Amino acid sequence: MSEDAPVNVGAAGWPSDARSYLAVRRMQTKLHGWAATDRGRRFDDLWNLVCDPAFLTMAWERVAGNKGSKTPGVDRVTVARISSGVGVEEFLRDLRAQLRAGEFRPVPVRQVMIPKASGKLRKLGIPTVTDRVVQAALKLVLEPIFEADFKSCSYGFRPNRRAQDAVAEIHHFASKSYEWVLEADIEACFDMIDHTALMDRLRCRIGDKRVLALVKAFLKAGVLTMVGTTEGTITGTPQGGILSPLLANIALSVLDDEFARRWDHEMGTAGKRAWRRDHGKASYRLIRYADDFVIVVKGQQEHAEQLRHEVADVLAPMGLRLSPEKTRVVHIDHGFDFLGFHIRRMRRRGSNKWYVYTLPAKKAIASIRRRVKTMTYRNTLHQDPGYLMDYLGRVLRGWANYFRYAVAKATFAAIDSYTWERITAWLRKKHRRLGWPELRRRYCLPGTWRLAHNGKRFTGAASVPVTRYRYRGYQIPTPWDRPAVTTS
Repeated sequence: MSEDAPVNVGAAGWPSDARSYLAVRRMQTKLHGWAATDRGRRFDDLWNLVCDPAFLTMAWERVAGNKGSKTPGVDRVTVARISSGVGVEEFLRDLRAQLRAGEFRPVPVRQVMIPKASGKLRKLGIPTVTDRVVQAALKLVLEPIFEADFKSCSYGFRPNRRAQDAVAEIHHFASKSYEWVLEADIEACFDMIDHTALMDRLRCRIGDKRVLALVKAFLKAGVLTMVGTTEGTITGTPQGGILSPLLANIALSVLDDEFARRWDHEMGTAGKRAWRRDHGKASYRLIRYADDFVIVVKGQQEHAEQLRHEVADVLAPMGLRLSPEKTRVVHIDHGFDFLGFHIRRMRRRGSNKWYVYTLPAKKAIASIRRRVKTMTYRNTLHQDPGYLMDYLGRVLRGWANYFRYAVAKATFAAIDSYTWERITAWLRKKHRRLGWPELRRRYCLPGTWRLAHNGKRFTGAASVPVTRYRYRGYQIPTPWDRPAVTTS
């Protein structure tokens, strides 16, 4: 089937997954192209797309394929229950009928508390499966439009962008004498976004009143607390919803727009940056990942301190403020942590040259060590040794894949060594009279100390190759950018 096939709004038969994917991708490409071509365009007829069978089918696939599909909302209904009960097609037909008749109403999200690395608790709101599907359909429609406006300095919760891109941009500028860093964090960002200001930014691009009303209904749906009471949501967008990261990016784009405007008009060329340097002014660049961001500054410490107040003024209309505990100005030689990495300029061993290095942060290393320790407690002695080796190997390789672009080879080896010690201690607790010669014979490869059992071999973090991440610059393509056509 061609990707140029039309969206089937009034079809009698429900579209297949493959047909839905092609139809949705085609329409998303059109929406993105229209938004990128006309920066002032407002989209007035989007409701039919939200209710379209192809968009609802793709929304269901995303909800069902998410690892949280087994978690119910306030109605205690899961994806598996819908699939085995009324059936997916009947469920989506009924949901579409509710949307088109104007009868759909979001219900409060179920609040759960999850621990943070700092020891505090983070509030997480779990919507019902029905609400998740509608939110996913909304995101499929809205994301291509707003992606045309989002700036290159933003990396969190955006397609084709990842944390390593943000770290690579920091490394790029820090290597060019941007020595002072404003390390910032927005306090309770998802809970404090002002609804009126957020809806105003949505209206800049969306003119369909039914879509705007549906987004506002999700914002005002409320929260069912853990003690059973229902609380209204005056501000914020509850973490846990599929639509929440996109809405947060729309709200925080006010910060991106301001600093991108300053960069383009005042620091966009080498000549402008040289003029500012000669006149005692600083050059600076914003790099943001969700509600965590840094501003790298080529200037003096007082320039970075001044930017702290300017950032606060930009965020204030959105109802947001900086966290005093997590916002600070630091020199690149002292280093700072960002997205699990420690970024610091250090002297290269054996020379007098200084380079910017990215390493796994101490908190990230401590976190994976705690996980290994938890899996090798006495209360896990009932598990099969082969399963434990295989499970820990998968955990360590997954962790290492995130940090594979850092200076992490020695760290990976140290983590594997620690895990080897924990596993061998676990084996000797499991078999109380097991000596080292017998342990080597039963649980190691012949002639080595490499752990293996029943065909399952422990392969840890050190098996992941460490490579350099190439900085991709400002123009990272979206999934909807049409490839350039070349002629010979």
